[in-house]
Amino acid sequence: MTAVSAAVTDRRRAALVVLCFVQFMLVLDDTVVSVALPSLRDDLGFSAQGLAWVVNAYFLTFGGLLVLAGRMADLLGRRRVFAAGVALFGVASLACGLAQQPWQLVAGRFVQGAGAAMASPAALSLITLLFPGTHERSRALGIWGAIAALGGTSGLMISGVLTDLASWRWIFLINLPVAAVALVLLPRLVAESRASRRARLDVPAAVLGTAAVVSLVYGLLQAGEAGWADVAVLAPLLLAAVLAAGFLVAESRAAQPLVPMSFLADRTRAVANGATLLFSAAMYAMAFLLMIHLQTVLGYSPLQAGVAYLPFGAGILVGMWLSTRAITRMGVRWTLVLAFLITSAGLLLLSGVAAGDPYAAGVLPGMLVTSLGCGLSLPVLTVAAVAGTTEENAGLGSALFSSVQQIGGAVGVAILVTVAERHNDARAGSPRSAAEGFSFALTIAAGLVALGAILIATLLRTARRPAAGPTRLDGATQDMGNINI
Repeated sequence: MTAVSAAVTDRRRAALVVLCFVQFMLVLDDTVVSVALPSLRDDLGFSAQGLAWVVNAYFLTFGGLLVLAGRMADLLGRRRVFAAGVALFGVASLACGLAQQPWQLVAGRFVQGAGAAMASPAALSLITLLFPGTHERSRALGIWGAIAALGGTSGLMISGVLTDLASWRWIFLINLPVAAVALVLLPRLVAESRASRRARLDVPAAVLGTAAVVSLVYGLLQAGEAGWADVAVLAPLLLAAVLAAGFLVAESRAAQPLVPMSFLADRTRAVANGATLLFSAAMYAMAFLLMIHLQTVLGYSPLQAGVAYLPFGAGILVGMWLSTRAITRMGVRWTLVLAFLITSAGLLLLSGVAAGDPYAAGVLPGMLVTSLGCGLSLPVLTVAAVAGTTEENAGLGSALFSSVQQIGGAVGVAILVTVAERHNDARAGSPRSAAEGFSFALTIAAGLVALGAILIATLLRTARRPAAGPTRLDGATQDMGNINI
């Protein structure tokens, strides 16, 4: 290796580290407030309904603006949009940490979500372009996927530790050093990139698509408070359907659509994103429900509940290490099927955790099995979801994948938390009601992941195209974006 090539390799690795740390920060903020909610309520005087918006505001803007922000990154410059998003996220985190009134914290969470929506797809598209070779891209995206998974699960642990030992304000203020380092280092490590073919941003479709996602997520989150038959739920869900129909009509008539139908029709990406939707719905709901279960049914303190999540991160790292080895032996499709089935089995184990169960024999086995499945699946899902993307559409592919994760998480939390609460209410008076509601919801979560395994097993297959020589994806044959099993 020459000195020049070694320097290029070192810069790409350094850029990957910076981008992964930023993604860790963005995904961490999905869940970092969960343990701190009682402290937020007491310190700032939140009502029960207002407190829900501390969580909901981030989901709404992060999930709702991702596609628009990803397309902006392709057209305006990926490094530029990434830097703007990180800066916005950092300023909003500072505002959240210094908030003195409920509205200030909720407003800060909305802005945090907007900054995350800008930074996340731009970062993933930068990684996709930094590592063009199939083998090196799969490794880079495997690291990216594992770090994102650790961020999602570590939020609960970090929140518990900081809330108990310091103050809830530090769950937001710890974002500032990461944002500052990223803004200083990334311009020195990554060149600007954008789509070579200049095009206008499809504003009507962007407005309709973003509004449809926001309305959908809002309606589903409201269901946890108002019930599925309430007008506050039905109205936004109906509006989401109307807006989605308008989005499809606008896209079909646009000369330069925001999301080309040909992009959505790619079978590998479609299956990967569909499976990711089911997987995220189950896993976000599991994290939320298990944290509440540990504190209310098993009697853990916030610090104990946070520390109890440490093995989950270790299991993800082990799963990531096994992921490329499994692909070499079984291929992408069957690796994902196995990973989803392992995750489903872990969720079923967790669903059996009852009051009085010891941690080592009750909670830990299900947590380790579930986290192993996560570590196996997420790196491969990431590779498949952005398979075949190019300089022209890397931001779009990244945005769709990230948006599916956020929307899936919001849907899962809204539906499964509501299911658990309704199940508890139906058995009010029973000392086992809380545990039964938790068990019922996690059983449904296990079913969603098993459904994802069926989807992958039956649909994730593509024909080999002889004209274009196949390359290798850690042992699984991939034909420039089409994963062949």
